[in-house]
Amino acid sequence: MANHQSAKKRIRSDNAKRLRNRYYAKTTRNAVKRLRNTQEKSEAQENLPRVVSLIDRLAKKSVIHKNKAANLKSSLTKHVNSIQ
Repeated sequence: MANHQSAKKRIRSDNAKRLRNRYYAKTTRNAVKRLRNTQEKSEAQENLPRVVSLIDRLAKKSVIHKNKAANLKSSLTKHVNSIQ
C-alpha cells in the first residue's frame, strides 16, 4: 500500500481519470455501433461528423491511439458512403 501522501493522491486521481476515460470510451463505442446499424443514408451522413468528433477527442486525450482513431474514421466513412 502507498505510504507517501503524493502516492495516495496519485492513486485517487488515477482512479478518477480511469473512470472518466471508460465513460467517454463507452459513449463513443455506442455511438459507433449506432452509426454502423443505421440503414438510412441521410441519417448516417448527419451523424458521421458527430461520431468523428467524439473519436478525435478520444485520440487527443490519448484514451485511444491516434492510428486506431484514423482506422475507425476511415471505416465509418466507407460504411456511410456504401449505404444505398
